[in-house]
Amino acid sequence: MSTSITTRPAAECRYDVVSLGEVMLRLDPGDRRIRTTRTFDVWEGGGEYNVARGLRRAFGLRGAVVTALADNEVGRLVEDFILTGGLDTSWIQWRDYDGIGRTVRNGLNFTERGFGVRGAVGLSDRGNTAVAQMKPGDVDWDALFSQGVRWLHTGGIFAALSESAADVAEAAMTAARAHGTVVSYDLNYRPSLWKGIGGPARAQEVNKRLASLVDVMIGNEEDFTASLGFEVEGVTDDLTDLSTAAFRSMIGAASQAYPNFQVIATTLRGVRSATRNDWGAIAWSRAEGFVEATHRPDLEIYDRVGGGDSFASGLAYGLLELTTLQEAVEYGAAHGALAMTTPGDTTTATLSEVAKLAAGGSARVQR
Repeated sequence: MSTSITTRPAAECRYDVVSLGEVMLRLDPGDRRIRTTRTFDVWEGGGEYNVARGLRRAFGLRGAVVTALADNEVGRLVEDFILTGGLDTSWIQWRDYDGIGRTVRNGLNFTERGFGVRGAVGLSDRGNTAVAQMKPGDVDWDALFSQGVRWLHTGGIFAALSESAADVAEAAMTAARAHGTVVSYDLNYRPSLWKGIGGPARAQEVNKRLASLVDVMIGNEEDFTASLGFEVEGVTDDLTDLSTAAFRSMIGAASQAYPNFQVIATTLRGVRSATRNDWGAIAWSRAEGFVEATHRPDLEIYDRVGGGDSFASGLAYGLLELTTLQEAVEYGAAHGALAMTTPGDTTTATLSEVAKLAAGGSARVQR
């Protein structure tokens, strides 16, 4: 366990991690575009869920997901993917389906990867979904966390889904803290989610309220600015010059504004093209101060979606199982880099691959 965070002993806990958030069906046109494709590959994905799934599949920890799904064939397909991901599905809330989705439905996420000068595109179709209609009392939070949970992960995507979603997050985070569970939160600002309900002003109102319940705060440069109102000085609009000094200053301001933050971590992504990014990360804790991950300039990208979530899961693994914040941020950055070499939101990396890359390993063939 890292000296930066104190977690409950694994032996007294049923779960190492629980995620709270929407799990959508992702439809991927492969090398084609959404607007012209004739076929889609499908799998599951969700900003909060991806973190727990990564901790289960890449790092071998025990996990569960709290979400809601409409009980129809699409919902059961999503459940099948979640089962493949190895997470406990017993906390999924199933909602009766009315036949056409008039009252409740499951979320769809159309995502094309982009290439070169053509950026990646994400189009979500998630209005009126089952999880957006969840209420704080739908889950017996004390029953969940009293079984022993080392880590709860949720974030700004879930909190943006509806007025009640933010209340659900608050109830879960409050119960988690009462039972000694570490709470991590990825700000994950998505303009499309906030656009129709108040924009950045509403995003800040919600995220500032929830931030007081967070132990480990995660985000990128846009997230901290749009969701919490912290400016990163000297960063250009195209994000090609990501100065770590500017981020250290911003993190310092955030740590003072929120004394409950024990760890703050930020990914650094400079977009040269859709398929070539500069990739790195910086983290801070009250116990260990600032650390930086190995910077990977001009990293080749196959599918960028899920890279930040995989960073979060690698970071969480490091804080749960390794010794130092430096190790944790290296595992996070390495896991994010590996996840972006394969299609889909979710990781296919192994712990040994992450450990090798984090230690400076190369891409030489494995025979």
